[in-house]
Amino acid sequence: MNTTPTIANDSQSASRPAAYQQLAAVGCTILVVEDEAFVREATCDILEGEGYLVLRARDAMEARAAFRRQHGSVQLLLCDVVLPGQSGPTLANDLRTLRPALRIMFISGYDNTPSQDGLATAHTSYLPKPFSAESLLKKVRQALGLEEKGSP
Repeated sequence: MNTTPTIANDSQSASRPAAYQQLAAVGCTILVVEDEAFVREATCDILEGEGYLVLRARDAMEARAAFRRQHGSVQLLLCDVVLPGQSGPTLANDLRTLRPALRIMFISGYDNTPSQDGLATAHTSYLPKPFSAESLLKKVRQALGLEEKGSP
C-alpha cells in the first residue's frame, strides 16, 4: 500500500479539508532561494512548520547544487526575483530545463509583477514582499495545487 501523499489537482482541492491540505504538505519539497538571511530563514521556518521539506539557498549557485542533489523530489522553487549573480527568472528557466514540471513561485520586494517581467508562465506564481505567514502558505498551497486559486 502506497502511503506517500500526492499533490491534488485543482479540481480535487476544493473539497479537501484544511487538515488534508496540511497532511498533503508532508513529503513536498520546496527549494527556497533568497539572499536576505532573515527573509530566507523566516520563510523556511513557516514552511517547515506546515510539514514541508525545505532546502535553503542564498543564490543561484547554491540553488543549483541543492537542486542537483534533490531534483527528483523538488516540487516547488520559491525564489526571489532579484538575486546576486543571476536573476531568479534565469535560475528558474535553467532548472525547468532539467525538470519541466517544476512549479515556480517568485517573491519580490520590488514593484514588478510577473506579467511586467515576462515571468508569467505555466505553473508559475508571484507573491510580493512583505508577506504574511498566512499569505505565503496560501500561495504555496495554490502553487502546489493543494488549494484553488480563487478560494478564500
